[in-house]
Amino acid sequence: MKILTKYLKQSKLILFSLLFSINSYGAITVISPSDDSYSAIQEALILAEPGDIIRLTSGTYELEDSLSIDVESIRLEGEGMDQTVLSFKNQQSGAQGLSVTSNNVILQDFAIEDAKGDAIKVKGVDGISFIRVRTEWTGGVSTDNGAYGLYPVESKNVLIDSCVAIGASDAGIYVGQSQNIIVKNSRAEFNVAGIEIENSYYADVFDNHAENNTGGILVFDLPDIPQQGGHHVRVFRNKSINNNTDNFAPEGNIVGEVPRGTGIIIQANSFVEIFDNDIGDNETVNIAIVTYGYETDDEDYYPHPRAIQIHGNRFGKSGYNPDLETGELAKILFDVSEGDMPDIFWDGILPLQQMIFGQPDEDKIVLGNNGNASFLALRPIRYMLPFFEPVERDYQKYVGKITPLPKVQLSESL
Repeated sequence: MKILTKYLKQSKLILFSLLFSINSYGAITVISPSDDSYSAIQEALILAEPGDIIRLTSGTYELEDSLSIDVESIRLEGEGMDQTVLSFKNQQSGAQGLSVTSNNVILQDFAIEDAKGDAIKVKGVDGISFIRVRTEWTGGVSTDNGAYGLYPVESKNVLIDSCVAIGASDAGIYVGQSQNIIVKNSRAEFNVAGIEIENSYYADVFDNHAENNTGGILVFDLPDIPQQGGHHVRVFRNKSINNNTDNFAPEGNIVGEVPRGTGIIIQANSFVEIFDNDIGDNETVNIAIVTYGYETDDEDYYPHPRAIQIHGNRFGKSGYNPDLETGELAKILFDVSEGDMPDIFWDGILPLQQMIFGQPDEDKIVLGNNGNASFLALRPIRYMLPFFEPVERDYQKYVGKITPLPKVQLSESL
C-alpha cells in the first residue's frame, strides 16, 4: 500500500511538472518531411500560439511556396543546419523562402537552400534571433541567386549567432535600418558582400569569418531611405580574408560597385570602431573609408564618414592584384597610389569648407597601432590641381586617442 501511495504521488508530481512545462513554454509540434511539407509547416505556423515550438526533424523538405511567420514569441527549430534542410529549388511562388513579421521569434538549427528571392526576410519586428541557421544557393555564384541570405530590416534587437551564409548576389548577412544588433560567431562565404550593416544604429559585429566574398564586411549608409545616419558600429575580432570573388551582383545594385578583393568598406557612417581584426589577402584593399559618391536629392543625407577609429588590427598583404574593372574605387586608388596600394585608404572627400579649413576634431579619422599597416589619404583639391602632391601617406598624422564605443545590449527577451 505504501508503495502504491508513493507511486501515485510521483505520478501526480510528473503530471504537474508536465502541465507546468506546457504552460511555461507552450506546445511543441513535431513535423517530418512529407509529400506536402509546405502545408504541414505553414499550417503549424498559422495555428501556433505565443510560446509554441515548431520542431522540424532531420531531412530535406521540398517546398514550392514561401513560408511566413506572423505569430509572436514562437520558435521554429530543426535538428541542425546540415540535418534539417528547407529546399526551395523548385519554388513556384513567393518572394522569399521564409518571411517573419512578428516580434520575439527564434529561428534555429536549420538551413534554407536555393530560395527564389531572399532566403529569410524579417521586417519591422522587435526581437529576432537567428541561431545556427544556414542560407545557401547550392549552384555556386550567380547573378540569378537571391539577393540576401539573412535579411532583417526595420527591426530592433537583432541577434545573429553561429550562422552561415553562402552565395547571395547582394549580402549573405545583411542588417538594414535597424538598431541594437549583434552579429557574432558566423561565417559568410561566396557572397558579393559577406556581412553588411546598412543605415543602422548600435551594431556589434564580432568573432565572424568572412572569406571568398567580393567584399568581406561593409558598413554603409545610403540616401533616400527612411532611417539614415548610421552610427555606433563596432567591428572586432573578425577574420576578413581572401575576399577575391568576382563581383556577381545584378546590374544597378549598389554593391555591384564593390571591387573584388576588399576586406572592409566604411561608407558615410559615423562613430565606427574597427579593431582587433585579421584582415589580409584581399587583392584590392584591406580597409577603405569612402564618401557616398553619387548625386542625390535627399537634403537630409550626409554622405561623408565621421569619427572612424581603426586600431589594433593585424594586416596581411593587399593591393597586389586590384580589380580595375569594377566601379571607381580601385581605379582611383591605383591611380593616386601609382600602384603602391595601401592597407588603409581614405578618399579624403569632405564638405568644401572642411577641405579648406579642416575637420572638427570629433569628426576626424583616428588610427591606433595597426602593426606595419600602410595608409593613404587622398587630397581632393590638390588632386584636381597640377604640380601638387595629391595624397598623404604619413600614418602618424592620423594617430590619436582612441575612444572606445559602448557595447551593444539587446533586450532581456533575447
